[in-house]
Amino acid sequence: MNNILINAPVFHQTQTVMFMGGEGTVQCFRFDSGRWIYDIEMELGPEPLFGRVGPETTIVLEEEELCAVMPSK
Repeated sequence: MNNILINAPVFHQTQTVMFMGGEGTVQCFRFDSGRWIYDIEMELGPEPLFGRVGPETTIVLEEEELCAVMPSK
């Protein structure tokens, strides 16, 4: 029998994280091919003059590409 040790994910759902290019909120995560993969919903920018057409941008990043955002005091 093969025993595989999987580390717990570093980030949790609804946590705000930073990455190169912006900030966002963890929507979900999964373990795939030996690493944690996160779906991050990017924060809203100012609404364009023509309004919003659809849902906001969600990107998929690996755990190594994310940093936790510390809550401000």
